[in-house]
Amino acid sequence: MTDLYLQDWRGWTPHRDAAGNTRLDTRDKPAGTAIPAMLRRRLNLIGRAVCDMLLELDPASNHVVLHASRHGDGDRTLEMLYALDDGDPLSPARFGLSVHNATIGVYSIASGNRRSQQAIAASGAEWGALMAEARGYLADGESSVLVVFGDQPVPERFAAYAPNTLAAAVALRLGLVPGADTRRLVDRSLETGPDHALLPAPQPLDIIDWLTGQQAFIRCARTHREWCWEPASDTQ
Repeated sequence: MTDLYLQDWRGWTPHRDAAGNTRLDTRDKPAGTAIPAMLRRRLNLIGRAVCDMLLELDPASNHVVLHASRHGDGDRTLEMLYALDDGDPLSPARFGLSVHNATIGVYSIASGNRRSQQAIAASGAEWGALMAEARGYLADGESSVLVVFGDQPVPERFAAYAPNTLAAAVALRLGLVPGADTRRLVDRSLETGPDHALLPAPQPLDIIDWLTGQQAFIRCARTHREWCWEPASDTQ
């Protein structure tokens, strides 16, 4: 399998202490300054964080973007369902911002990025799906791609039917070429066992903990894969 390298990353969550890590934003509300005000007000907190991180990692806005979210903007979708139940007409603007690719659509408008941009939902296998798509684009000739994973709590009405999710978003630039202080992504089959099906689905906060050394592995039971890091120099 072709080696992948972590070239850079950014994260946002108010549920961790950055401990001096400048790649991690732990403010309650992301600034969203990468997006003009007229567009910024259309985005929720996750959307603002994602746009800020993408433009930090790719100032020239010329990378392929892969964006995954298990639940998307559930609050906006639920508001529309309530409106339908009340017999009110749907707002086209609200509908347009409820679709799964709304965040990267706003990012594309603000940044001028016209490269391929993909929105992914995979019923708990979002991280595995992102890794598969990233490998596909890199095998097709891209030198590096941007991988984004963000989620927030589902609306309270549906909380009993979904995993507990804390607000977090993380963006990584992955490529084929190692550089200074890069890490190699080790991707391997996950050994099955009696507790295999009990593994929780990876969430954005798990990826942040993994990047900051709080977790050694990311494991995805649905894709039967696990991932860890090695210093790039170990492979040379």
